[in-house]
Amino acid sequence: MSDPLVSVVIPAYNCGRYIRQAVDSVYRQQVPLELIVVDDHSTDDTEERLEPYMPRPDFHYVKNESNQGVAASRNRGVSMARGKYVAFLDSDDWWGDGKLKEQVRVMQESRAVLCSTGRELMRPDGESTGRYIGVKARVTYRELLKHNSINCSSVLLLTGVAREFPMCHDQSHEDYITWLKILRKYGWARGIDKPYLKCRLSAGGKSRDKLRSARMTFQVYRHMGYGWIKSCLFFISYAVHGVYKYR
Repeated sequence: MSDPLVSVVIPAYNCGRYIRQAVDSVYRQQVPLELIVVDDHSTDDTEERLEPYMPRPDFHYVKNESNQGVAASRNRGVSMARGKYVAFLDSDDWWGDGKLKEQVRVMQESRAVLCSTGRELMRPDGESTGRYIGVKARVTYRELLKHNSINCSSVLLLTGVAREFPMCHDQSHEDYITWLKILRKYGWARGIDKPYLKCRLSAGGKSRDKLRSARMTFQVYRHMGYGWIKSCLFFISYAVHGVYKYR
């Protein structure tokens, strides 16, 4: 098989009921790609649900020998990637048709290193909540400090940049820390304000527990090297945006 343009990384843990919807949405994209599923030592039927895809040359399945966490699982997928770009997709989310094609076009035209899209919020059963969270066409580091407008499942970025800034701090918002590090070096990211990402509001997601999510967000600023005063100021902005976003 020729080298893919995009390597899609799905970290998976006990997601058998959702994983095929995510995988099918990847294979509806209109770009040359490979799909890398990193099973974080699931104990349900995730592997069995993926058996129909195993013969595909553009499908790669690996299973961690123990539960490593989502950051380590994404990093393992990135280490295997052969594409120019890496895209992340959580196992309970899915994409609308044309997402990757549009992102590749925008990144090639703008020479951005990272591109995200808007997202439609879905109920656990997959039905729409009717709520949409958009994204600005250009997101700067300073803007990102005030609130995280980049959802991990919407991201497409250069593979070299993904390897330059591996994810860490699973106990916090590991993806937010990564986007901040990337934009602190490269300055800005592109956004496509269309609901290409269908984001399932799963009951067990970290962001669903707002108090826990708030604590983790404060930790993000501390991990980025900011003192208590600046961290508090950024956190206030995060809280205001959070109320507006989920109003």
